[in-house]
Amino acid sequence: MIDPELKMQFLYALRSRGVTNAAVLTAMEQIDRAPFVKGYFAERAYEDMPLPIACGQTISQPSVVGLMTQALEVSARDTVLEVGTGSGYQAAILSQLARRVYTVDRHQRLVREARAVFDQLGLTNVTAFTADGSFGLPDQAPFDRILVTAAAEDPPGPLLAQLKVGGIMVLPVGQSDAVQHLIRVRRTPQGLEYDELRPVRFVPLIEGVARDA
Repeated sequence: MIDPELKMQFLYALRSRGVTNAAVLTAMEQIDRAPFVKGYFAERAYEDMPLPIACGQTISQPSVVGLMTQALEVSARDTVLEVGTGSGYQAAILSQLARRVYTVDRHQRLVREARAVFDQLGLTNVTAFTADGSFGLPDQAPFDRILVTAAAEDPPGPLLAQLKVGGIMVLPVGQSDAVQHLIRVRRTPQGLEYDELRPVRFVPLIEGVARDA
């Protein structure tokens, strides 16, 4: 059970960094970050910092998770695709806001471990797949919202194609650490609209499925 004072500090840190949407804050209060952080770093689960996880990946800092979720403008009827399951923390937050969440990762181990946490938390509206996320999930498309948690040089064409009219995609763009920016893409009847939100730093989006167990 998380210490109430620790949780209050955690939520205060989110608000102070720009996470102001009440539904997002409630979701981040309901989903404990600790089960998604393993081993030596577990005691730092409530700090606003990225932490290493298996397969050379990271769990994003909570304020970035909150800001990306806020930018996605998820509603209770939405079906969401997340590219880059990682620890599963972001998908778990989305599960509190959306009707259905599909999440994909190229690392089979991460998907297996995330599924175990989803089961532990009783999250029945999240489905995790091992797949090449750069191609999305054509069988489940189109999506109301798409969230990408790895940086590409440009928004991947297959993902844009799987976004509904009226839909929103949020992703980091730029391969160099120095020039990554979080952007929001809206698909309108007239085409695509782009907003640049803030500088960020994410691992690169890599094509293919990793050869790990």
